[in-house]
Amino acid sequence: QAQLVESGGGLVQPGGSLRLSCVASGSAFSTYAMDWYRQAPGKQRELVAPNARRGSDTNVAESVKGRFTISRDNSKNTVYLQMNNLKPEDTAVYYCHAQSGIGYEYWGQGTQVTVSS
Repeated sequence: QAQLVESGGGLVQPGGSLRLSCVASGSAFSTYAMDWYRQAPGKQRELVAPNARRGSDTNVAESVKGRFTISRDNSKNTVYLQMNNLKPEDTAVYYCHAQSGIGYEYWGQGTQVTVSS
């Protein structure tokens, strides 16, 4: 079983950047497919950065395309979300998601991102 811990959220001005991190416990991290989701108040959780195993028809939030990038460092059991040119509508709780090779899913506790002047 994996535990995921996100960090890096906070308050940023419009147009700014943030990099979120998600550290996973355990030795199987390199086998996990990792994604980032977000959920704004009153809205459904949406996928903002899919893992490379998802198909081309994956439903990714249109508003973040070209601004958000996912990356990972298996040596550190960490996945990152680089967010550039942030907008007020990016304000949400951001969640790290992992799926094991046999289909188990894990979620982090979330980290708050607030974009405001």
